[in-house]
Amino acid sequence: MNWLLVIAGAVVGAPLRYLTDRAVQSRHDSVFPWGTFAVNVTGCLILGLLTGAASAGAASSHLQLLLGTGLCGALTTYSTFSYETLRLTETGAGLYAVANVVGSVTAGLGAAFLGVSIAETVWS
Repeated sequence: MNWLLVIAGAVVGAPLRYLTDRAVQSRHDSVFPWGTFAVNVTGCLILGLLTGAASAGAASSHLQLLLGTGLCGALTTYSTFSYETLRLTETGAGLYAVANVVGSVTAGLGAAFLGVSIAETVWS
């Protein structure tokens, strides 16, 4: 039964990632991978909210599987982040590559902490 929840979340997360990535990237005339950046930071925020809700007892293990493992697992993409960073480096856009790494890690952690903080405020 648990694997069905993961699959259901992924069925929504994977196309959402692709569509969001394309929509965001089409609005920027830059080599910086804004689409991947946006989905990864959004996924970190969702996981932070879910973690905070789970800590407060407001999120069941089923919801964690559906949203955390399924949705966010398919929504976020470490492999694409790595590939795009490598591609930036190989094409001579080293500063963009560094900005992608530093910005993604900083914004991702910030979004996760913000999500936990919001969830603790709401469910405490």
